[in-house]
Amino acid sequence: MNKFLPLIAALALSGCATSETTYLNNGEQGLAIDCSGEANSWATCYEKADASCAGTGYRIVGTDGTPSLKESDKTLGVDVGNFKNRSVVVVCK
Repeated sequence: MNKFLPLIAALALSGCATSETTYLNNGEQGLAIDCSGEANSWATCYEKADASCAGTGYRIVGTDGTPSLKESDKTLGVDVGNFKNRSVVVVCK
């Protein structure tokens, strides 16, 4: 078990955005993209949206996430210990 602990920790921190098909209230098909975690950013969400829409472009329907801390609230300039939730719903053009 001790051999797998570092591997599990590395996978948990790695940058990986996931997407799944979703349907909006108006019946339109969209993508729900989750790019939560310390190693990801909002840019990761938008890169995943662009890749998922095969370069045709997309329209952002909604976003949800943990707001960023003010610089004065960070420890040595870094937001330490706060898990970041980020998700975006897009519709491909």
